[in-house]
Amino acid sequence: MLSASFAILFYAATAILVVGVAMKVVRYARVPAPLKIPTTPAPVTRAGVILRMFREVVFFESLYRSNKWIWLFGWTFHMGLWLVLIRHIRYFTYDVWWWVALAQPWGTYAGFAMLAGLLGLWARRFLVERIRYISNPSDHLMLALLVAIAGSGLMMRFVARPDIMSVKAFMLGLLRFRIEDLPAQPILLVHLGLVAVLMIVFPISKLLHAPGVFFSPSRNQIDNPRERRHLAPWAARLEG
Repeated sequence: MLSASFAILFYAATAILVVGVAMKVVRYARVPAPLKIPTTPAPVTRAGVILRMFREVVFFESLYRSNKWIWLFGWTFHMGLWLVLIRHIRYFTYDVWWWVALAQPWGTYAGFAMLAGLLGLWARRFLVERIRYISNPSDHLMLALLVAIAGSGLMMRFVARPDIMSVKAFMLGLLRFRIEDLPAQPILLVHLGLVAVLMIVFPISKLLHAPGVFFSPSRNQIDNPRERRHLAPWAARLEG
């Protein structure tokens, strides 16, 4: 019954995550950008825009220029998260790919970096007055959820280690639409339950800045208003 309940939970959470994010991305893509508003200094070629987006996504360039210590916590959390996610790929493949195996020891320490970054970002919502003023309960709840996921994951690594092979068998079984036995260890169940909650709320949360950054006109536009007239598709239809 426990394994079946978590299987149904993860199937539902995955469907909500995929459909919800896809709907948001389609909406972002359809929103017109009637003005040329790239943040200057901006690139004047498409290759320059691609390079700028790469720097923004990987290095958080604009955040680094605006606030160094917030950049430090934010970048530490996101890079730690990437390594942790790469480390978790081993649970969904029968043969562990070499680059996933290479990330295993680094992914463990990345969990601490992820948690430290989250705590730093959460602390600023209490310690910085202007950030505290605009913080909503949902902001604190999302940070609490992420901290709980990271904390429970580290507890499974260093305090109460679950049966890894059984967990992997359960995850591989989900991919094959077959329900395997899930270890009934409290920390593992809490961790998986929190991850499922995150998947469900992701499409309606501020975490959608992850795909949203690619649709920001202040970042993805070429700075060529003198060379070429910018015309939104809906405006072009009106002129035609």
